[in-house]
Amino acid sequence: MEERNNLSARSAVLSALLGSHPPRLPARQLVRIGALFGIAEGTVRVALSRMVAAGDLLQSGGRYTLSARLVERQARQDESRDPHTKPWDGTWEVAVVTAERRAPADRAALRHTMTALRLAELREGTWMRPANLVRAWPEIVTAQCTLIDGRPHGDPTPMLWDLDGWSEEAHRLERALDRADGLAEGFLVSAAVLRHLLADPLLPQELLPAGWPGAALRARYDDFDRRYREVLLVHLKD
Repeated sequence: MEERNNLSARSAVLSALLGSHPPRLPARQLVRIGALFGIAEGTVRVALSRMVAAGDLLQSGGRYTLSARLVERQARQDESRDPHTKPWDGTWEVAVVTAERRAPADRAALRHTMTALRLAELREGTWMRPANLVRAWPEIVTAQCTLIDGRPHGDPTPMLWDLDGWSEEAHRLERALDRADGLAEGFLVSAAVLRHLLADPLLPQELLPAGWPGAALRARYDDFDRRYREVLLVHLKD
């Protein structure tokens, strides 16, 4: 059977586990989730075996669990739904790459980390954001960068983030949540909202345009997710 919406077995499995707390599901439930999109049982089971071999999943007693790396991604996803912020005093965090010799893998890992920390690159090797998030700097950053607290002359926000684009997509997703019909469509919309929330720069209110939809999208999604999870649980237990 052809896969609907071009969702791969791997994507279906990851989305299901990332949305589960704890991120552990039996194979039979992952197979049922794949069936929502016309993905054959054998295809799901092959994907599970490959994901275990690749270190994405751990398997024990017929249950599959996210690896430590993906548990970290789930934590970022959870943080994007309920961000930990602090009052902003106008200070910006600036991280400037000062390590002289870096392997390509270190460069790629730093870029990934900076994006996960919601910093944006002003120019190559110079990352920054308002200092309104509660979190620690990981070693990969402190090993490659010099950290500076400062106050830019003027507001660099428009150069760093496409706030209009994020806002437009957030409004589209709010409408999609209202229209979502059935388990398959709800699953896809849910995954899209979570991906979009991960891209929210979580700026202080002082730097956001009027009518910023971040809080509204989170509230709408929380309500949707509660209702959707109840229906999905019944489906998985049938």
